[in-house]
Amino acid sequence: MRTIPRSIQILSAQLAFTCIIFPATTSLANDSLVIEGSDGWVTKLESQKGLEVVDDFILPSGKEGALRTKVLTTDTKKKPSSVTITQSPVWQNWNPIDNLGPVNLGDAPVFLRVGPQNYWIFGRYKGDKPRNSRSQNASSTPAFTPEPATLDGFEIPLQTTPFPNQYNAPGGLMPPLGGYHAWQSRDMINWVHHGPITEKFSAWMTTAEFADGKAYFYYDFPNDQDPHVYVDDNLFDGLPGDHKGMAYDDPTHGSDCGIIRDLDGRFHLIVEDWSPINARTHAWDSPLAAHAVSDDGVSDFRTLAPPVDERTKSTGKIGTYEHPHWVKEHPERFKTNVAEFEIHEPEQNAFGDWAAICVGGQYYLFCDYDPVDTKQMSVGWFTSSSLDQQFTFCDHVGNGHPDPDIMFAEGQFYLVTQQNSDFVSPGPWVETVEARAGVDTNNDGTIDQWSDWQEVKETYDYVTGFAKQVSKTPAQLDLSSLPEGYGFQLEVKLTDSTDNKSKPMIKSLELSFE
Repeated sequence: MRTIPRSIQILSAQLAFTCIIFPATTSLANDSLVIEGSDGWVTKLESQKGLEVVDDFILPSGKEGALRTKVLTTDTKKKPSSVTITQSPVWQNWNPIDNLGPVNLGDAPVFLRVGPQNYWIFGRYKGDKPRNSRSQNASSTPAFTPEPATLDGFEIPLQTTPFPNQYNAPGGLMPPLGGYHAWQSRDMINWVHHGPITEKFSAWMTTAEFADGKAYFYYDFPNDQDPHVYVDDNLFDGLPGDHKGMAYDDPTHGSDCGIIRDLDGRFHLIVEDWSPINARTHAWDSPLAAHAVSDDGVSDFRTLAPPVDERTKSTGKIGTYEHPHWVKEHPERFKTNVAEFEIHEPEQNAFGDWAAICVGGQYYLFCDYDPVDTKQMSVGWFTSSSLDQQFTFCDHVGNGHPDPDIMFAEGQFYLVTQQNSDFVSPGPWVETVEARAGVDTNNDGTIDQWSDWQEVKETYDYVTGFAKQVSKTPAQLDLSSLPEGYGFQLEVKLTDSTDNKSKPMIKSLELSFE
């Protein structure tokens, strides 16, 4: 089931009123209390103003809203410790920015965070030609003479390039090999070119990971088939690493895979599966994704249940299409460009070119989104609390064929695409949320002491040893200053302070005790 919260019907018509008053108290039996779900937002609130419940989340119907819980009572005194506020994982908090990375990076960009202030982007190398420029005569291009340069964070010789904020390292002066190249940044502004990382036959690179000091570069060979991998322990030498060959003998057509390591260190491939669709007429994407896992990221990938399955009804009929690259690029393995697919009706939305990240245990898959209704492509994304469960569609952003990738860098999340703009987000948390708590100290049913109002938010950080795992510190209200009591009450104010379509959408409130 797709989850686009703005489009789902309000679950409780009562909460559409300007202000609702409910019975004032409810008993508290456990060491913590969680308020969540459409029933919880009705039965455990004393009042609310300017809010609505959508798909079990409570959010402002306009720009602002506020709520007050009932007084939560207990037979014995309890000492409150904290309130934890959790928001929806839908992650609509994206803002457009100018294209990221070097201006002469071509084709589908790939991101990789190796560590703090150690960010990499990979793409095909366009030399002295910007990525969006049209063909021009060499004589019309002004001559450029490189000069020595220095840059904070780089203790190697550098040279200037024709482009601002871009430099060549020694590896960047190595001859191009027709594949992907590497650029490194310490600040997401200045980029240093380190040269080739793949070759011409491995030019269809789709994703990358990093583990134990080595980069894993995955590419399709031929295009849209069978993920292959390089393992590279030196990103600075301008030479491809150890070519391991085929990593996953994909039983389907499609590939365009994304890779992510879980916290146990296992490598998970998310792969396009074209078996239920004529991918040629759907931007080479599909409603179905395959999932395979390996301990070492190089071999012995085991196929698991699909993480994304948006298929419609099968007709039982078989259709065919042709791919332009298979026989030309790999005639030893592919004797025909013709592939079969199972026809489904009605026509299906399609997704692909997968990229993955995990934020505080919540997994996200970013992708091409090719919808049936408009045929206007954009970046879509799905989410799940587990790689072993079905992912739920969240939303989409942008315009054009994206081939996206995502990276956490400099305290923000960067979404890079082939579109005319890229995107940045502070994270799934949406501002602004303010809260306070009160205590009934003498058991007379009224609040005697309130905490100060505090703005709360989630924060994010690197997970050491992982490129695509991001830790999350929950949004919490510290109640250590409050005394013990017999009753407790919470007040929360929500303000939509973003310029994008996101709103603070509260999933749950949890009151905890010492």
